[in-house]
Amino acid sequence: MMIESILFYVGAIIVAPFFSAVILKVKAFFGGKKGPPLLINYYTLIKLLKKGSVYSTSTTTIFKLGPIVSLCAVLTVLMFLPIAGVKPVFSFKGDIIFVLYLLGLGRFFTIAAAMDTASPFEGMGAAREANFPIICEASFMMILVLFYKMTGNFNLSSWFSDTQPMTLWQSAGSPLIFVVISLFIILLTENARVPVDDPATHLELTMIHEVMVLDHSGPDFAMIEFGAFMKLFFYATLIARLICPFNTGHLAVDVSVFAGAILMVYVAAGITESVMARYRMDRVSKFVMTSFALAFFATILTLEFIG
Repeated sequence: MMIESILFYVGAIIVAPFFSAVILKVKAFFGGKKGPPLLINYYTLIKLLKKGSVYSTSTTTIFKLGPIVSLCAVLTVLMFLPIAGVKPVFSFKGDIIFVLYLLGLGRFFTIAAAMDTASPFEGMGAAREANFPIICEASFMMILVLFYKMTGNFNLSSWFSDTQPMTLWQSAGSPLIFVVISLFIILLTENARVPVDDPATHLELTMIHEVMVLDHSGPDFAMIEFGAFMKLFFYATLIARLICPFNTGHLAVDVSVFAGAILMVYVAAGITESVMARYRMDRVSKFVMTSFALAFFATILTLEFIG
């Protein structure tokens, strides 16, 4: 069982850049273009690894630690993620809190690295990056309260392994749809996607995440990009397990169903980026706050039924 969990963990690391390229394909389709190949992210990572890193004289060790810590944090987070219903590599009571702190640690060092450049431009992006995820963390905590009340357990494995997602649906019912939408908004926010941010933009006044990593280059930027692919995979996996909670007991079938479900999440993200424009900065907070409102309503409705 441990070997199976490790294989799925390694597989998630390998396929994360591939699924991220699906979003580019969907956006190209809506734009009437052919789009880049599905392996474009692998080509980009290899190209960046072949280059050298350039460091400003104003930067310190913090700037070099930023990409390393953020990548290691996400790599560790995936060890606690049940993939396709298979139990994770590690699991313990309350591990979800540890996972959230790891994600926060990666964000902190990314922000610190941006501030270390002594650039007011990157400082502006760092301030925005520190602002919006606060609401996402509140939304996520509300979802955790809901899951704990329904299951009595407080770890990812007890919520997303085997047939547990189906148990969540049986306990919560339709209010769990609010949770799925809330998680999708969190996915868009935490991964700097449209309408919160536009990863393809270079307009100074609207950049959030991209502006923080402008000074990174070569292998350092490769680590940031690779970490971003896996972070997106983490949130997409949670949503995929909820929208497709079935578990047949046959590994090949379960993996195929999971792959189809997670592909749907990435396609949905691509469609969102294609049909929506990036919000004005003053509207982003309201959009992100919607995730908390949905999670709150789902919790109140479900607890009323349970009571």
